[in-house]
Amino acid sequence: MHDSLTSQQAYFHQAADILNLSQNMRVLLLTPQREIKVQVAIERDNGEIATYVGYRVQHDKSRGPMKGGLRYHPAVDAAEVLTLATLMTWKTAVVNLPYGGAKGGISVDPRTLSAGELERITRKFVDEIHDMVGPDKDIPAPDMGTNAQVMAWFNNQYEKFHGHQPACVTGKPVELHGSEGREEATGRGVGTITAATLAEHRQPIKGAKIALQGFGNVGSFAARYLYEQRAKIVGLTDMTGGIWNPEGIAIPELLDYAKTAGGVADFPGCDSLTNEELLAADVDVLIPAALGGVLTAANAKSVRAKYLIEAANGPVMPDADEILLAKNVVVVPDILANAGGVTVSYFEWVQNRQHFKWDLTHVRSQLDKIMADSFQRVWQLAQEKKVPLRTAAYVLGIGRVARATTLGGI
Repeated sequence: MHDSLTSQQAYFHQAADILNLSQNMRVLLLTPQREIKVQVAIERDNGEIATYVGYRVQHDKSRGPMKGGLRYHPAVDAAEVLTLATLMTWKTAVVNLPYGGAKGGISVDPRTLSAGELERITRKFVDEIHDMVGPDKDIPAPDMGTNAQVMAWFNNQYEKFHGHQPACVTGKPVELHGSEGREEATGRGVGTITAATLAEHRQPIKGAKIALQGFGNVGSFAARYLYEQRAKIVGLTDMTGGIWNPEGIAIPELLDYAKTAGGVADFPGCDSLTNEELLAADVDVLIPAALGGVLTAANAKSVRAKYLIEAANGPVMPDADEILLAKNVVVVPDILANAGGVTVSYFEWVQNRQHFKWDLTHVRSQLDKIMADSFQRVWQLAQEKKVPLRTAAYVLGIGRVARATTLGGI
């Protein structure tokens, strides 16, 4: 079984025990409503026919239409997509959006495709699944290996079958019915959750030492937000390497540098740093914002941060979670910490349904409010039940889905 699937189910059952869910209800909540697997065949630029496998798992619709990303990555398979779809169900419930969870993807490395091939593969995928998705059924969004351009193609192809339906996907370009603030949303949410966590522990964000793993969409926007709040980002790593500066890294200059250099490695005025060194750095806050499964039983013992904010999906394995708990590290789980993206996707969907556009100030204030309220709910539940924040977040999310399922009836 997929590692991440096993760990998600372990977290689910911990929360289900606290909620006293029956065995039947557990099976009902864990079983996806629909799993779609399609063949996506295109003609490559050189005239060859290439075939890829596309997936869409629709997990739960008890609280509303299903919502989740679309990733183009070689590691996409049925088990990964199911895990992420289930995670989306709990995530949308934790921040109380009227959605269920879904996820999809195509098993392909987008870097091996030309722009034309990427467009053809996207349109062909829509041809195969358009009847099963849509504004009232299941709303895809960008994820690893996809972006606003892919969403624009998806939207355009969907509309060939269904007429003007901008709410069929979110994460679209702003010029094509996208929302202001969507690109920064996940990173901004991570920043606001970091600030809220420190505030609960009466530690000011100003001067707090932070190490970030990953400087992609989420990592870079989180770094920018925290830098603006006067936190000290002392360590950063990405695919190209790592940098360290105990006085704090100048994030605006680094953003410009990374655009031309392709990453953070060799940024002037900093020492180099490995991923292992970053995870074990003597900092206040550690933010894994890259891939899942980076903290394991092997390296969790060396974590020195007091707070760990899960910006990536599933960066901490369950055995590492237990070690961190024993060390009194406060772990803010992914289903709360990185829910900013789906929250602004929801705002985009609302704007598309109303045919009315919000400005950036309104988007940000609504996002900050939802993230702060959700953090408070999880924090209070953790105090009441005397459980870690992860368990509290799962109890909140799963409890909401279980109640909606019971109220709606089978």
